[in-house]
Amino acid sequence: MKKNIYIKAANVTIAALITGLFTAPAHAGEAELLQKIEKLAAELEAIKAELVATRKKTDMVEQKQEVMISNAVKAQAPGAIAPLASAPGADSVRALPQTAQTVISSYGEINYTRPREASNQAQADVGRAVIGIAHRFNEKTKMVAEFEWEHAIASKGDDGEAAVEQLYVEHEIKPGLSGKAGLFLIPAGFLNTSHEPTAYYGVHRNFVETAIIPSTWREVGLGLSGSHDNGLSWDLGLTTGFNLTKWDASSGDGRESPLGAIHQEGQFAKSRDLSVHGAVNWRGVPGLLLGGSVFTGKIGHATTDFAANDARLTLWDLHARYNPGKLDLTALYARGTISNTGNLNLTFVGQPNPVPSTFAGWYVQGAYQLWKNEDYSLTPFLRYEQFNTAKSYAFVPLGLGVDASPDEKVMSFGASFKIGEGVVLKADYQKFKQDSSRDRFNLGAGYSF
Repeated sequence: MKKNIYIKAANVTIAALITGLFTAPAHAGEAELLQKIEKLAAELEAIKAELVATRKKTDMVEQKQEVMISNAVKAQAPGAIAPLASAPGADSVRALPQTAQTVISSYGEINYTRPREASNQAQADVGRAVIGIAHRFNEKTKMVAEFEWEHAIASKGDDGEAAVEQLYVEHEIKPGLSGKAGLFLIPAGFLNTSHEPTAYYGVHRNFVETAIIPSTWREVGLGLSGSHDNGLSWDLGLTTGFNLTKWDASSGDGRESPLGAIHQEGQFAKSRDLSVHGAVNWRGVPGLLLGGSVFTGKIGHATTDFAANDARLTLWDLHARYNPGKLDLTALYARGTISNTGNLNLTFVGQPNPVPSTFAGWYVQGAYQLWKNEDYSLTPFLRYEQFNTAKSYAFVPLGLGVDASPDEKVMSFGASFKIGEGVVLKADYQKFKQDSSRDRFNLGAGYSF
């Protein structure tokens, strides 16, 4: 339709010029006629150039409007929050515009880390590369999938990993209410559902939302999401959970992340015991987000001769964010418990890492957009976090247990330099209280679209 308007306008203009040419006085000489033709030709070229320029401006305006509409859809989606420098953003594939049938998205990051006291251990890593595909079957039904590669190479002899990060179908039951089925992200905290490198501060993801909340954390199951005009949104779900039979007390994986050591990620996931989760977020005041989540379920799966079939995992968090403009303030607290682990830990006597009964952490973070122009922005940040992956253990008689770990405290400060809206360069320094040998400088580059 738009092209036809331009063509009609051009045809009317050309017709007017030709009419002017052939209605010239009959006594006009040949030289005068040639002069008139040249003049009309110049005017025609000028009109064509003006039409092209007008069309380009119109296309640019419409593209900006489409982007604004897409961003608005993302911001209003349940569990979604705004992009970095205003607030972290949700995965682009989860807010598929209704005007598009299929959308390709991607994000990735490359990092460089240099320990302060051991420069010979400096290393660079292609942390992750992700390809996302979303397809809308109609106005109410869509499919979302994400495929991830970590650490550059995934093979038998390498440390890399290839994984399906998401794979689900979502259907809008009615405006403000939708259901989904498949492999999807659990709505806990900020980072788990918003983990692109352009969506968080710092080269590496924070410890609380990786060691305590095992981001990126996904489960197979059913979910229901709702949103209301008063700024309230919520999520409920019934999914697979964790598998405590995978715990290796001789390994340090459990000390790095208790739930990361026993997650199932949709791979032949034991499902005798299912888990439930719920999350609530409120955005009733501009720039303010208040929310929380809980996830609970048994994790023994009635396994034969297993000493902790009654063990239950419960993880909950509270989070808040205030982002009125250039200022961005965030706080989060997360706590997990695993019950009925005493008998299981008796089988681990002599091993360095039995199952903890409690693990928890919190952080506060502040960032300020110091400078911005049409193409670039600079946002320094400061984050303090305190966490403990083995805060307590179930009682073990005869003094055979393991002492609880002290809290680790980490101070991180640095800056994000954004190029446009999709590319970010990062630099920071991290200071560890308990283990100063981990102090490190970090550099990173990432993108998201």
